[in-house]
Amino acid sequence: MESIPVKRTIILKVDSERPEIDKISIAAEVIRRGGLVAFPTETVYGLGADALNPVAVRDIYLAKMRPLDNPIIVHVADKNDVYKLAENVPESAERLMNLFWPGPLTLILKASEIVPRVTTGGLDTIAIRMPKHTVALSLIKMSERPIAAPSANLAGRPSPTLAEHVIQDLYGRIDVIIDAGPTNIGVESTVLDMTHEPPQILRPGGVTYEELKTVLGNIIIHPAAVARSEVHVEHARSPGMKHKHYAPKAEMIVVEGKFDSIVEKVKELAEQYFRAGRRVGVLATDESLQEYNFSLWTVKSLGSRSNLASAAKRLFRLLREFDEEGVDIIIAEGVPQEGLGLAIMNRLRRAAGYNIVRVD
Repeated sequence: MESIPVKRTIILKVDSERPEIDKISIAAEVIRRGGLVAFPTETVYGLGADALNPVAVRDIYLAKMRPLDNPIIVHVADKNDVYKLAENVPESAERLMNLFWPGPLTLILKASEIVPRVTTGGLDTIAIRMPKHTVALSLIKMSERPIAAPSANLAGRPSPTLAEHVIQDLYGRIDVIIDAGPTNIGVESTVLDMTHEPPQILRPGGVTYEELKTVLGNIIIHPAAVARSEVHVEHARSPGMKHKHYAPKAEMIVVEGKFDSIVEKVKELAEQYFRAGRRVGVLATDESLQEYNFSLWTVKSLGSRSNLASAAKRLFRLLREFDEEGVDIIIAEGVPQEGLGLAIMNRLRRAAGYNIVRVD
């Protein structure tokens, strides 16, 4: 992929609840003239450009070093914009928008003719959501554009949940970074394909399978979303399906199974790699912390296994911290796949390149 010129990146510190209009207007003007702005959403920080400007959207791919066949989610601040960007919006999609928007749910719909194919990754479908974040909504409204925005990181890296993560990856590659503090959810939105019958979860995220099933009744999960090994996807309708994602620089192993067996296996592997001269990181949970050797290994907790919202919020930040501390290998505990656990396990498995150890 072609290189990009070095940019003078402006960092705007903004109040997350009451964003300063003068600062948002600076970023909105950058969007209108075809520039790139990193901004917070409730899930992760996004890298935004005018979704209807193909040159600007291509610049997103260049800045992130993102494969061109990886579609980008379009963010809106008004539900009426969906009917301009998409064709044949089903009644079931309208129900979901009324219930979950603004929020971490992305809907895949048939794209209208006004949407550039670079925005859709070359597909005839579009991914749309309305973020639940005051700064994001203010930026979209003030720019008067739908904003195409994947996560604001270099392709393949853990997604950014702090502006500092964006600075680490993209400073000098984009025009503006809006710093409004940590994101709330910490894993990306759920992507639901409404062009499939029954609707299909392509990427688990902040809205759970259980919540969607309660509303729609019959929904299914794409095999790639729950896979324990690489699943070949010819044409990915959602980000997070086809290419390497969420990965730290360190090698990573995920241990899955019953809790007690997981803990014993993590200790065994950590000891094995430590004796081999590796700097070991253990991604634990609160319930197991006392089992691990803090004097020999770098140990971090996702939080309690009974509070997976906390685990989701911490996940990407902790993976980046392991890298900053020079860990060679990360051994991570798996969590139950109910609720947000489905999204967490999807991210852990992909971050580890499906390097999974099963214990029963």
